[in-house]
Amino acid sequence: MEVKGSSKKMIATQAEMVENKVPIPYRDQCAHLLIPLNKCRQAELYLPWKCEIQRHSYEKCEYELVMERMLQMQRIREEEAKFKQPGKQGSSIPLVPKTANA
Repeated sequence: MEVKGSSKKMIATQAEMVENKVPIPYRDQCAHLLIPLNKCRQAELYLPWKCEIQRHSYEKCEYELVMERMLQMQRIREEEAKFKQPGKQGSSIPLVPKTANA
C-alpha cells in the first residue's frame, strides 16, 4: 500500500496492525517496526535498556518521516512565495487617491 506524498511504503497491513493492537495514531509507514518493538517491550517488562535496537530503528523511521514532511512543507511555502511576489509589487500604490483640497 502506497501513502500519497511519501517515499516510504506501508509494509504492515491493516489486519496486522489490528491484530497487534497498534493504536490508530501510530499506524503509519513505521508501524512494521513498532509491532516487534512492542512485543519486545512486553517480553522485557518495559525495561529502558532492553529493546534498544528495535527502538532505534523505529525512532529513525519516524524521524525520516518527519524530515520528509518538513521538506514537503518547505517546497509548498516556496511555491506559495513565488505566487505572492508579483502581488507585492502592486501594493505600493495608495488605495485612496489624494484630493486637491487636502
